[in-house]
Amino acid sequence: MMKKLLIAACVVSLAACSTTNPDTVQRRDAQSMSQVLDATVLSVRPVVVDGSQSGVGAVAGGIVGGLAGSSVGCYRDAQVASVLGAVAGAMLGNAIERSGTREDAVEVLVQLRNGERRAIVQARGGESISPGEPVVLITTGGKTRVTRAPVITTSKG
Repeated sequence: MMKKLLIAACVVSLAACSTTNPDTVQRRDAQSMSQVLDATVLSVRPVVVDGSQSGVGAVAGGIVGGLAGSSVGCYRDAQVASVLGAVAGAMLGNAIERSGTREDAVEVLVQLRNGERRAIVQARGGESISPGEPVVLITTGGKTRVTRAPVITTSKG
């Protein structure tokens, strides 16, 4: 019984995870027109996107800890252990959720063709971007991602 509750708590915690990976497009953004701006990369630096604390980890940990504590000793001891287990489980569940949703990312500083500068933080994707490279900023649904500009070749025919 306890093992099933622990597995359920882990599944619920993992379901709350999300990503800022530029290679992953959200379903709601599919078939949406995006704004595209040309830019040049000025700098790229590694950053860490702090993990989220939605409360799911704390609730799941509190339930598991409370149930584990309630099976200790006699009635009075079980009540105290249940409360302590719930508090400890909530703290542990919150910490697990936060570390599980943490991501290595990059902050990309770009200069648009009109001279404006923008900074975008995104998870590391499948392609690496270096200073001096031409890129495009793709904005969909209020979220912007940076990707290499496509190489356009002209054929003389």
